[in-house]
Order: sequence, then C-alpha cells, then structure tokens
Amino acid sequence: MTLAVLVGEPAAESPAARRLEDDRLLLSYHREGNLEARDELVVRFMPLARQLAARYRHAGEPLEDLVQVACVGLIKAVDRYDPERGNGFTRYAVPTMLGEIKRHFRDKGWSVHVPRATQELVLKVGEALGSLPAKIGRSPTPRDVAKAVGAPVEDVLEAMEAATSYEAVSLDAPRPGSGEEESWTLAESLTDEERGYELVEIGETLRGTLEALPARERLILRLRFEEDMTQAEIAERVGVSQMHVSRLLRRSLDRLSAAGAAAAA
Repeated sequence: MTLAVLVGEPAAESPAARRLEDDRLLLSYHREGNLEARDELVVRFMPLARQLAARYRHAGEPLEDLVQVACVGLIKAVDRYDPERGNGFTRYAVPTMLGEIKRHFRDKGWSVHVPRATQELVLKVGEALGSLPAKIGRSPTPRDVAKAVGAPVEDVLEAMEAATSYEAVSLDAPRPGSGEEESWTLAESLTDEERGYELVEIGETLRGTLEALPARERLILRLRFEEDMTQAEIAERVGVSQMHVSRLLRRSLDRLSAAGAAAAA
C-alpha cells in the first residue's frame, strides 16, 4: 500500500491511465463539442508547454511571454488534432508548440532581418549555452557548442554574432556604464562630428562667387588658404607688393562674405 493511499491522497496517474484520459477528453471535444474537455486538456498539458518554453529562456525573451506563446501552440494542437488517427496527442502537440515559439522569434523578436536558418540556429546555440556549463563543468567554447548543436563552428560563431541583432537600442540611450551625472549617449560614443560636410556646403555656396573673381585674386586665395603661405611669400610668388596682396585678400573676402550672407538669407 502506497503512502498516498495511507494518507488519503489520490495516487499519481500512470502514463497509460493518463493517455486513456487524454484520448477520452479529445474524443469528447472533437465528437461532442465539449468545451469543458478542451479546457481540461489545456490545463493537463500546461506543464509540458512551460517545459518547452523553458528551453529558450536564454534567447532574450521573458519566460512568461514564451509560455504564453507555447500555450497558443497548445490550443492550436488541441483544436487541430485528429483523434481518429491514434498517433498520440503528445507527438503532435510538441512540434506544434515548438513551431509556434520559433515563429514568435522569427516574426516578432528580431530588430533586423536575419535568415530563418540563422534564427533557428541562434535558438539552438542559446539553449546549448544555457545547458552545457552544467554538463561539462566550465564555460563552453564555440567548438563545444558546435558539437552540441551539430553545426560547423563558423555557423555557430555567425549565430552568436547574429544574436546581437535581436534587440535594437536607441542611439539616444545612455551609454552602458555611464554614471547618473554623465549625459553621454550611444550616438556620441559611436560618431564624431565631421567638419568636411560643412566645408563642402560652404564650397558649393561660394563656388559661383569664386569663379567670378579675377584669376589673380583666386590664385592669391588659394595660396593663402590652401597652401598656407604668408602674404610676403604670396607677394613674391605673384610679383606684387605685400600691401597689394593684403588689399586684394580683403576685397576678395568681403565679396565672399557678402555672397555667403545672401545665400543664407
């Protein structure tokens, strides 16, 4: 006599008895439309749904969300299963729930487009990374993971890199590790101010005015601001006095300044 019987508790349901009860409920639902049987089936298989969802708890999604997705797959399995075939409901329900979980990751989880095969490998790699440390007693290497999932090491490394594309982070978000008093963002840590664009815009704005200047004044501007020559060196190159170079520079710059102001207005 078991302890459960001695204390007046119901004995655990044997696998054979459980399957008979599952079949009875499935027939009651599909033949008679018994919705209470349908609800009872969902409750009976909820532990299985949670177990399957827990396989992917290291893939970046909250476990409870994955459990809900697995339950959607469970309900679909209950509704679509054909009791007349007699293949066993569990054999049908497990692939259906796993397919629903994988579809969730493929369609709703990724911030950028990743090939479906890579997405599925990411899930397998995440599962292996979560279970291997307990099995081998250390952090797994990519080669360990590749052996566990049955994929080449190169594909495993690609999947690990692709996993970083699962969730996007705003460029306006605070940079990781920054203190409360720091206001640096990810954008500031990834980018730098490029003055070249401003210079290009200025050059395009002043192009017509520069071309309208006499050739000698354009030469003096180029020698002064591109080759960084002094006024004395320019005077010697052009063959005029330094005072004349200064006067031509001032006149040219005044014309360019006026053209820039007019363009801005």
